[in-house]
Amino acid sequence: MTEIERHDYDVLVIGAGGAGLRAAIEARERGLRTAIVCKSLFGKAHTVMAEGGCAAAMGNVNEHDSWQVHFRDTMRGGKFLNSWRMAELHAKEAPERVWELETYGALFDRTPDGRISQRHFGGHTYPRLAHVGDRTGLELLRTLQQRIVALQQADHDETGDFEARLRVFAECTVTELLTDPDGDGHHAPVAGAFGYWRESGRHVLFSAPAVVLATGGIGKSFQVTSNSWEYTGDGHALALRAGASLVDMEFVQFHPTGMVWPPSVKGILVTEGVRGDGGVLRNSDGERFMFGYVPDVFKGQYAQTEDEADRWYDDQESNRRTPDLLPRDEVARAINTEVKEGRGSPHGGVYLDIASRMPADEIRRRLPSMYHQFKELADVDITAEPMEVGPTCHYVMGGIAVDPDTGQSRVPGLFAAGECAGGMHGSNRLGGNSLSDLLVFGRRAGLGAADYVVGLERRPAVRDDDVELAAAMTLAPFEAHPAGLAGENPYTLHAELQRVMNDLVGIIRTEQEMVAALDRLAELRARVHDVVVEGHRQYNPGWHLALDLRNMLMVSEAVASSALLRTESRGGHTREDYPGLDATWRHRVLVTHCVRSGSGLGAGAGAGAAVVPRTAVEPAEREPMRPDLLALFDLTELEKYYTPAELAGHPDARHPDAGHPNVGRAAAPQPEGGTA
Repeated sequence: MTEIERHDYDVLVIGAGGAGLRAAIEARERGLRTAIVCKSLFGKAHTVMAEGGCAAAMGNVNEHDSWQVHFRDTMRGGKFLNSWRMAELHAKEAPERVWELETYGALFDRTPDGRISQRHFGGHTYPRLAHVGDRTGLELLRTLQQRIVALQQADHDETGDFEARLRVFAECTVTELLTDPDGDGHHAPVAGAFGYWRESGRHVLFSAPAVVLATGGIGKSFQVTSNSWEYTGDGHALALRAGASLVDMEFVQFHPTGMVWPPSVKGILVTEGVRGDGGVLRNSDGERFMFGYVPDVFKGQYAQTEDEADRWYDDQESNRRTPDLLPRDEVARAINTEVKEGRGSPHGGVYLDIASRMPADEIRRRLPSMYHQFKELADVDITAEPMEVGPTCHYVMGGIAVDPDTGQSRVPGLFAAGECAGGMHGSNRLGGNSLSDLLVFGRRAGLGAADYVVGLERRPAVRDDDVELAAAMTLAPFEAHPAGLAGENPYTLHAELQRVMNDLVGIIRTEQEMVAALDRLAELRARVHDVVVEGHRQYNPGWHLALDLRNMLMVSEAVASSALLRTESRGGHTREDYPGLDATWRHRVLVTHCVRSGSGLGAGAGAGAAVVPRTAVEPAEREPMRPDLLALFDLTELEKYYTPAELAGHPDARHPDAGHPNVGRAAAPQPEGGTA
C-alpha cells in the first residue's frame, strides 16, 4: 500500500474560512475532537475579501429594522427561489451571531452612542451591515482564528497538548471523500477524506464519521473573477462524487463592480460599500444611468430622480432608496447594457464616483482598503477621480443540497455550510448576507455534525481499496504516456475552460452558446485524462492545478447544464432567448447529481471510470413557503413571481369567482431586467 499519513477525528472540517471556522468552534465546544483542513495558509481564506459588512437586523441605525424585514429583503433579492427556512433562520439568528463575535473580540465601527454601526447596502431596506471600515471579512476571520487559538490554549491548560481536541492542517488539499458502503440506508455514510500536503506531496488520510464542507465557490472556472485561487469548486465536486446532490447551479452572481484596469488586476472586487456610503454609477456621458434600469417588480421602491435618491441617504422614511443600490444582478446587467450600447468607460466598464460625493478625509476613513487598492494597483486616487468598474464573477448561489436546520446533505455524515451549500440565497445573493450566512450556518453545520457523531451506534470504516484508488488518481498526471503522444498541459486546459465559461456561460446566455459550451466541456473532460505534469510531488503548482481541473470541469458542466434547462431569466441567470421571468419556474428546482459509472470511489472509481465523472440535471419541486411567512408579503407583489395555485393559501387570496384578474390562469412572464 502507498505510504500514507493517517489521522482519526470525530469531525473533519474542510475549509478554514468563516463557515469552516465557526463549524469547527461549535464541534469543539460540544466536546468532539475536530480537525480543520485548509488548502492555503491558515488565515488566508477568501472570507477576507468580503469587505462591506455583515448583514444582521440589529436596528442600531434604524429602529424599524427587524428579522421579518430582513427575511423579506432576502427573499425578494433571490426572486423567491430561496430556501425559505434557511432565509428565516438566517434573518432570526444573524444578530446573535454578530454580537457573539464581539464576545470573541471583534471590533466593529460604532455609532455615536456606542452601538455597532450599520451601513446601507444593495437590496436591504434599512442600514443593516455591521462593518469594520471596508475590511469586515478580515476582522471576522481574525476574530474566529483567535477563538480557535483560545480553545487550543484551554485544551493545553487541561491536557498539556494544544492540539488535543482541535488541530489545523494548513496547505493540505482534500481530493476525495471516502464512504462506507456497508453503512445502513440508501446512501453510504461518510467515513473520512483523502488528500495530500501541498508542500511535500505526501498523501494523508483522515478518518472521521462526520465531514463539514466549507470550501467556498467556483469562480476560478471563469476568466474574470473576484475569487482567489482556492475557489475551484472542490466542495461541490467532492460532494457530488460522494453521492450528494447540488441545487440551483445555474445561478452565478456577477458582482457589478470589479476593477477593469489595468489588465493584471481585472476582476478584483470593489466593495458595494462605496455605493452604500454615497457613491454613484455614471456612464461615459456622465449620466447616472441606473434610474433607467429599475425593473417593474421593483417600481415604487426606488427613487425616480437624483434629488430623491440623494435625500434618501439622510432620510429613509420620507424618500425611496437610490437605484444604485438595486440588487447586484440588476446592476450588473445594467452595466453590461451600457457598455454594449457604447456608453462605457475607455477600458470597458463604467464609472463609480465617490470623489464628488464626500470629502477626501472621509473617503479615506470609511474606505481605506479601496483607497489603497486603486492607488497602488491602478494609480487612481478615488478621492479625486472616479473608478472604472465592471462585472466580475463573484459568487455561486447554487451548491450542495442540505437540510436547513442541520446542514446535512443526503449523504449521512456529510454536512456543508457557506458558499458551497445551496438554497439560502435563491437566484441572487444580497450583499452582506454572505458573512452572516457563514456564521449562522457554519454554527448549525458544526452542531449538526456533533449531534450526528454522538448519535452513531457504529463509526463508518474506510476501505483500503478506496484509499488506493484515491492515491492512484492523484498520481495519474505523473504517469508516462506512450511514445509519440504528447500529454495535455494543465495550464492550457484551465485557460480554455475559463474562456468557455466566460464567453458562453457568462452574464447573458443563449441556448446556442450553452450547447456549444457543453460540447467544449465534453472535449476538455476527455483531454484532462491525458494531463501530464513535470517534476516531482514537492510543491508542484502544475500538479495541483491538474487535480483541481477534475472539480472545475464537473462543476462547470453542472452550471451549463442547469442554465440550458432553465428557460427563463431570473436573478443571476439571464437568458437572451428567454428574457422574461416565468412564474411556472418558481416552484421548480434543478438538481444535479453524479452519473455513476463504476464501483468504489463514488462515481469516479472502478475499471474504465472517467477521471471526471459526468453529471446529470433533473427538475424537482421546491417546498412551499410556510403560510405565516408567505403572509409577510403583499399579495400583489407575490403575483409577480408565483402562480395562482401557489398563492391559494395567502390570507388575501381571492376565490376565482371574486373576479381576481390573475386567478385561474398562469401568470404572464415578467421582464427580468431593464425597463421593458
